[in-house]
Amino acid sequence: MPHCFIWLIALVSLASHAEIVVEDDVGRTVRLAAPARRIVSLAPHITENLYAAGAGGFIVGVSDYSNYPEAAKQLPRVGSSAGLDLEAIVALKPDLVIAWESGNPAMHLAKLKAMGLQLFFTQPKKIDDIAAGIERFGELAGTGAVARDAARAFRAREAGLSSRYAKRPRVRTFYQIWNKPLLTVNGEQIISDVMRLCGAENVFAGLTQLAPTVSVEAVLAANPEAIVASGMDEVRPEWLDMWKRWTDLTATARGNLFFVPPDFINRHTPRLLDGAQLFCDHMELARTKRN
Repeated sequence: MPHCFIWLIALVSLASHAEIVVEDDVGRTVRLAAPARRIVSLAPHITENLYAAGAGGFIVGVSDYSNYPEAAKQLPRVGSSAGLDLEAIVALKPDLVIAWESGNPAMHLAKLKAMGLQLFFTQPKKIDDIAAGIERFGELAGTGAVARDAARAFRAREAGLSSRYAKRPRVRTFYQIWNKPLLTVNGEQIISDVMRLCGAENVFAGLTQLAPTVSVEAVLAANPEAIVASGMDEVRPEWLDMWKRWTDLTATARGNLFFVPPDFINRHTPRLLDGAQLFCDHMELARTKRN
C-alpha cells in the first residue's frame, strides 16, 4: 500500500477523533472528546435550536414546554425554569447538558456540574446570537454543515428586515410580558434588539434588570406611542385591554395595543424573526396613525 495512502487514512482517523473545543455564552471553554450523542436540553429555545442545527436526533431529554418542532413533544421531560429533576437528568446519561444561564436555577446547575456532567451555557442577548448559537450547537454535535446553512439563512433574513425597517421613524414602545406583576424588558434583553430592528424605541431600555417589574404609573409617565404584549399562549391576552381605561395614553388614543405570540418573540430561536416581522408590521401601522 502506498505510503501516501497510509498517511491519508491516518489523517482521516485523527480528524474523526479530534477534540471538540467550543466557548459558551458565559465564556467557559467546553471540551468534548467526540461529538455529543446524548444531549439534554434545559430550555425550549435550546431544544428548538438543536433541531435547527441538525442535532435533534441526539436529544435524550428536554425541559417542559419544549413543543417545537413536533418531534420534541415526544421526548422525556426533566424539569422547567422553576426546577430541574436532577435524578432524571443523570439517569439519561448525557454526554452534554445545555443550560440557559439566566433561565435555569443556578443551584441545580451547580449540582449537575458537581456531579461531573458536561454543561454548556447559552445566554443570547442579540438577534445574531441565535445564529451563532446554532453554529456552536452544530460544532458540539458534529452537524456543522447543517448548522451553518441554518445560521446563514437566519442572518440573511435578519439583514432583510433590518434594511427595510431599522431606519424608519422611531416608535416609542412599551413591551409587556405579563400583567401581574407588570413585566417588561430592558435594553440588554434580546427583545429590545427586535425592537431596534423594527425602528421601535424601548421606553424602559435604561432599567438594569433584564426583565424588570414596572408600575402602571411608570408606563403612564412614559406615555408610549405603542404597547406590544406577548402573554402565555397563542391567544391575545385579555389584560392588554386594561390600558383602554386610560384614554389619554397615546397608545390607547391611537389604538396601538398590539399582540405578538410569545413563541415567536420570547424564544431565542429562528422563529424570533417571525415575531420580528409581526412586530415591524405593528410599528408600521402605528406610524400610519400619526397626525
